Amino acid sequence: MDIEKFLLSFIPMFVAFDSIGIIPMYLGLTSGIEESKKGKLVLNAAISAFIICLLFLFIGEAVLKFLGITVDDFRISGGIILLIISISDLLFYSSRIRDVKAEDIGIVPLGIPLIAGPAVLTTILISNNILGKSYTIISLIINLFLVYISLANAGKIKAILGESGSKAFAKVASLILAAIAVMMIRTGITNLIK
Repeated sequence: MDIEKFLLSFIPMFVAFDSIGIIPMYLGLTSGIEESKKGKLVLNAAISAFIICLLFLFIGEAVLKFLGITVDDFRISGGIILLIISISDLLFYSSRIRDVKAEDIGIVPLGIPLIAGPAVLTTILISNNILGKSYTIISLIINLFLVYISLANAGKIKAILGESGSKAFAKVASLILAAIAVMMIRTGITNLIK
């Protein structure tokens, strides 16, 4: 294996996955879910993200061309989904009972689009075009493992913060999520206008 080629695939994907940066969103999204269900949630998120990334690697470019969908379309739709989730958490969390199944949250929005979002899918396409499938798949597996480890240990951060700190952190995470959503929508619209 050529280390230089591996790093050319791994580093951009590592930045796109942002395994540390999604921890606040994860804590915010899972604040009402029992600890016993979070392990399955994280596993579902990692598996769903992996499946989407692999599908996108093998058939993504052809499907996008066939449907006339651009990466910026992904940005806008993903941003809208994240914005709705963040607004819901900010405005209605106290009156809302989280009876949603953990595996559902693991797939959407955690697996897709927070883990396997437009940046990751774009990076996968670029890596595949420049370096080939083998380097891209290896980088994908390692990065998803890092995401899994980060999220599986996010509970330790919550334990340090305490109950009130966790609630405050969840609200801040929802604000950050809203900002990321707006950025995704803005970038997608700007790129489409150009």
